[in-house]
Amino acid sequence: MIQWDDLETANAALNAFVDFDEDAQFGEGPLDDMTIGIKANIAVEGLPWTGGIEAYRTRIASKDADAVARLRAAGAAIIGTVNMEEAALGAKTDNPFFGATQNPHQIGYTPGGSSGGSAAAVAAGLCDVTLGTDTMGSVRIPASYCGIYGLKPTHGAISQDGLEIAEATLDSIGPMARSLEALEACSRVLMPLGKEQVIDNIILLENLGDVQCEAAVLENYANTCQALNAVDNFSLPYPLTRIRYAGFILTSLALSETLGALIETKPEGLSDSLKFLLSFGPQRSPSDLAEDRKILAEVSDVVNAVVAKHGAILMPTAPQAAFSHADKAPANQADFTCLANIAGLPAISIPAGRNAEGLPVGVQIISAAGNEAGLLKLTKKLDGQLSAYHQPPLFYRQ
Repeated sequence: MIQWDDLETANAALNAFVDFDEDAQFGEGPLDDMTIGIKANIAVEGLPWTGGIEAYRTRIASKDADAVARLRAAGAAIIGTVNMEEAALGAKTDNPFFGATQNPHQIGYTPGGSSGGSAAAVAAGLCDVTLGTDTMGSVRIPASYCGIYGLKPTHGAISQDGLEIAEATLDSIGPMARSLEALEACSRVLMPLGKEQVIDNIILLENLGDVQCEAAVLENYANTCQALNAVDNFSLPYPLTRIRYAGFILTSLALSETLGALIETKPEGLSDSLKFLLSFGPQRSPSDLAEDRKILAEVSDVVNAVVAKHGAILMPTAPQAAFSHADKAPANQADFTCLANIAGLPAISIPAGRNAEGLPVGVQIISAAGNEAGLLKLTKKLDGQLSAYHQPPLFYRQ
């Protein structure tokens, strides 16, 4: 039985959930003992469907998104919607209208973005599983910062029905959990996992693409490489910073088109910071935009070819651990995670260790399209070797 008063009290310190559904009930099925929170850009019938946007605060979802309907039909209790970056475009989950979400490992620190509420809610034990969305790392980066497990599936494996889309070719709905068992159970409900493809080789990005990483990230990445006997290297045709920027431009352009009417009719319903981010895409020259698309197409081909030949790619999830909300977000947060979205491939982030402050760091594995089953099997083996998951100091259990 869900103790709503206790749950709301526990949430108050984190601001992870923005709306609870106190009529939520467990059903019958494989998920009949799970409570699940849903990112606010995914429709939950009867609840505000805001996408983190003030102008949508009074918009109520008339039906569940397909992913939510699948979880509900499998017996899960959909207990509410969770906080996120405005329009899913941002890195800290410090929403100007819905407030900042706190990392349960350290109050005052970011849980990551844009699915920060999803990660914080799971990490703190407010629910068993959440759904997030991942455009260039927005499931995996918060999973890393909050020390949990986050899956970005093959593009299109989970329906986008009922999703407030940021960039359709990059977006994926993905589950987040405190255990791989819970993650897999929800994944089986959300999509067909297909036949397992055995992953017998792991390849690394040469010199990590020259991305500057914190010492704890490099140390735990090295430990993971050793655990998987991963030694081969591949290179990319462009710097990761340039690749990630090309993805950002496409996202800015797509969102500017989606939200253009709001900018004209309800300008007060969008923050100035979001309007600034939305300005980059439309201001891009046709030649520069063509170059952006060319870069993304070439990188997709390279990453897909590498995975087809070698089986999987191992990288850090993010170059850093969580940082203070008072600090400016590092520009390189999505340098590693963007590759899976650009290539349309499944990727999973798992806890790999902690830094000197006790904050989690993660590693991610990217595998072939449709090989979520093989990816989960490999990840379970690796997770057993690393044993890096730990509960945060701020943890609530029903």
